[in-house]
Amino acid sequence: MNHRLAYALTAVALVAAACSDGSDATDSSTVETETSGAESPAPTTTGGTGDDVAADGLAVSADQPFPDERCEANRTAGSISYLTGFDFAATASIVDVLVARDRGYYAELCLDVDVASGFSTANYPLVAANDAQFSSSGSFSELATFSATNEADLVALTVEGHVAIDGLMVKPEVGGLEAIEGTTIGVKGKLPPSIAAMLAEVGLVEGEQFDTLLLEGFDPLAHWEVEGISAVPGWKSNEPGTLERAGVPFDLYDPADLDIPGSFGLIYTIRAFLDEHPTAAEDFMRATMRGLADAIADPAAAAAIAVELINGNGNPNFLSPEGEAFRWETDARLVVATTPEGSHPGVPDPDGLAAEVAAYDAVGVYGADGPPPVDGRYDEDLVAGVYAEDGTVIWPET
Repeated sequence: MNHRLAYALTAVALVAAACSDGSDATDSSTVETETSGAESPAPTTTGGTGDDVAADGLAVSADQPFPDERCEANRTAGSISYLTGFDFAATASIVDVLVARDRGYYAELCLDVDVASGFSTANYPLVAANDAQFSSSGSFSELATFSATNEADLVALTVEGHVAIDGLMVKPEVGGLEAIEGTTIGVKGKLPPSIAAMLAEVGLVEGEQFDTLLLEGFDPLAHWEVEGISAVPGWKSNEPGTLERAGVPFDLYDPADLDIPGSFGLIYTIRAFLDEHPTAAEDFMRATMRGLADAIADPAAAAAIAVELINGNGNPNFLSPEGEAFRWETDARLVVATTPEGSHPGVPDPDGLAAEVAAYDAVGVYGADGPPPVDGRYDEDLVAGVYAEDGTVIWPET
């Protein structure tokens, strides 16, 4: 069966009204700073009349100025560091922060935010040690596993994509997903859990029915040319676009087609920061969700902001404007399409997160230690609280 991902961005524009292939790589670099005195444009995604009640007497209302007491509380948090999950890529849980910073949303809420490029798996210990306060995670399973293994109290505040971002690109001559039996799959690091679960659904288990080969670097075209491999996993928002632009034929198999659960685009912090600076944590996410709404409403502008930062940082991962536009168009479509009915973009779905961990545990992803705990690894209320009933971000009068 030949599965192709439909890339057309259909319902994306509706969300404004209706509402990290994380890899071990280089160290963080190029810190971008937004101070709380920066000017910013007039709001474009405001609305609603609901109040936020994160702290008594410090409520945020869409028809009232930002409370002076809340502003002072946010300033006491000092400089807040956010580390991206993969360069300044135009992807969920990164591009929304970049847009929010570019448009001055953090400064409007009296937050001093530094944004630096990093890589998902390298960032967990930095946030756990409070050397950075927020970062981007590749999936809930990845975050929960690190937390359990290292006894870290990480808390996911957003889950922007309620589906696995991974896909498996199979060479056409192989003849289909089941035909991978007896072949070798090329991998970056290891086989993604969602791909392992998908293959298990058709009776294929790594080390038994197929082998894997560790690939070097991040170039999809170079990986595709490696002899002796039948398929390569990658992000649906990245590798397929590169291959298509190069005219390389492939068959794309999506775990979602077999009802394999997953997640992508998480922003997380540590519980200690939440407890010590509740208004700053909430308002960081308030500004970020406003950035997300803007990015979904205008994907091209959001991707351009990311590309400017990528180039300003020397573009160490050789990302292209075409690739970043494709990346965010794909991510934005998936964010809109997978947000549960009655919810809002970014709000964690407890049932979906539990299903993700259970599905991966069923195929042995977590090994002898068993699955990591789900409870306590997310906050389903914080981001939900920044939205009004009409789905817009509650923003103070400016």
